[in-house]
Amino acid sequence: MKQFKKEGRSAIQKLTSCFGSIAIAATALTLSSCGDKERKGEASDETAVLRFSAIPDENTTGQAARFKPVADYLAKALDVKVEFVPSATYGASVEKFENGDIHLAWFGGVSGEQARQAVEGAEALAAGKKDLAFKSYFVANVATGLTRSEEFPTAIANMTFTYGSSGSTSGCVMPSHFIMEKTGKTPMEFFQKKPIGFSGAHDKTALQVQDGTFQAGVLSYGKYESMVKEGTIDPAKCVVVWETPPFADYNFTAHPALEKSFGEGFVAKLQKALLDCKDPAALKALGRDELVKVTNETFIPVAKVMEKVKFD
Repeated sequence: MKQFKKEGRSAIQKLTSCFGSIAIAATALTLSSCGDKERKGEASDETAVLRFSAIPDENTTGQAARFKPVADYLAKALDVKVEFVPSATYGASVEKFENGDIHLAWFGGVSGEQARQAVEGAEALAAGKKDLAFKSYFVANVATGLTRSEEFPTAIANMTFTYGSSGSTSGCVMPSHFIMEKTGKTPMEFFQKKPIGFSGAHDKTALQVQDGTFQAGVLSYGKYESMVKEGTIDPAKCVVVWETPPFADYNFTAHPALEKSFGEGFVAKLQKALLDCKDPAALKALGRDELVKVTNETFIPVAKVMEKVKFD
């Protein structure tokens, strides 16, 4: 059975990579030890910078500005230099983590699992409270005549359809799992109109369904609701027709190299700083009211879905 892999090809190739191999070769990252400083748990290099990134779950324009409050909060809480590194795609955020270019990331459920499989010793540290019971919205253009229902909307099988990113937990992987669960068919078997779209981001999915580029699509419930609140989309034109059961999603994952860069015990300090965060600007940047503790085991159900969801 093929496993999930990184995005970055044409739409049909994305479908294949969306459910190809999730195995990413683990990379051993070795940073030089700095003797006494490391033993004391202090930063091993006065010039060390904690670089973090995030999946581009919405339009990437202004991504650095969006996450600056998070960088500012962590810099103050941990007394270290912090820098946000933008990622153009979901796959790029995982690659940066695997290559050691970043040592902390705000991942989705799938990208976080990919990163932890790529780097031995990587740890999921924190998630929003709502991330432990996340969900996706299947939406349709009002012209389709579909309305909200408790039943899975099988009529979308004969409509043009778009996911978000092929690496998105709530915009591709989990919705595809529920399609398989509800219909007994893979997405390629279920959707009759090809090619299936990949908008690249949750907000783009909503906008493309609203303007009729696609008749139906699926995206994060959180992004849909925030866009309705902001007036970016009209719920009477981009209609929620079904919501998925809950699943675990977004999370902060830390690279084990942080212990060598900033001293033994730094990851625990980082986790505490995240869990203690009450900074309004930082939480707003994440779209969360609070952060709660998670572990790698929290995302085992997502890993199992990644193994079985497929398009062939």
